[in-house]
Amino acid sequence: MGLNRFSVCAAVLMLSALHPAFADDEDSQEPAARWKQLQESIFPKREVLDSGGIITVDAPPRALDAALVPVELHMNSPVKGVYLIIDDNPAPMAAHIVFGPKADARDLKLRVRVNAYTNIHAIAETSDGKLHAATKFVKAAGGCSAPAGSDDAAALADMGRMKLRLLGDFNADKPMQAQLMIRHPNFNGMQMNQITRMYTPARFIRTIDATYDGAQVFHMDADISLATDPVITFGFVPHEKGQMKVVAQDSSDTQFDRSFDVPGAG
Repeated sequence: MGLNRFSVCAAVLMLSALHPAFADDEDSQEPAARWKQLQESIFPKREVLDSGGIITVDAPPRALDAALVPVELHMNSPVKGVYLIIDDNPAPMAAHIVFGPKADARDLKLRVRVNAYTNIHAIAETSDGKLHAATKFVKAAGGCSAPAGSDDAAALADMGRMKLRLLGDFNADKPMQAQLMIRHPNFNGMQMNQITRMYTPARFIRTIDATYDGAQVFHMDADISLATDPVITFGFVPHEKGQMKVVAQDSSDTQFDRSFDVPGAG
């Protein structure tokens, strides 16, 4: 499921997102009503069930940095994909991840921007197509308009660099975690350049594909809620030593790719 239509919605929702977090807004919706609206938009004609213990979402109750909020998803049953939705962000759909045959789809961690006090919903899709949602309330504000850095030109010049770090020892046929780091400013169009005082044009990562020896680990569709310099921790099952290939594409249709030897040279 692509995210293009959610990017379009960002322009419609952006004005309301710029209101102060504590402002009295007579048009603001209650969290339950907002979530109902999002369900009808993102999952039309589909029922979203309670988590049922299938998925849990963890995030700090009060974020230290609204532009770098760590979110952890834990899946306790087999799933084929997960959605991460930040209810009151300008573009609520932060990411949709589809797991491939090489994935260990039990844990996933990433960093997001949070624009206002909001519920975060993590929705797991099981192999039978059912959707199960878990919720976490996070207190944060202004994450979407926070500058990505002090020098936009330097951030653009450095983008596309990648690192992959294995978390733990390599053992063939055993699930393991890896941490992927991608240099990209993920400009979302709401950030002001601190030098020119002009808004920086949007340019953000749209898709990430990770494969191991040609077999898919995961595919991610992302949008403007993903944090600057994305860091994604995911699980995979290497049946032998091989190569992890990562391909990312941003909203300017620029593609970045790199292959990593697994386990690598220490």
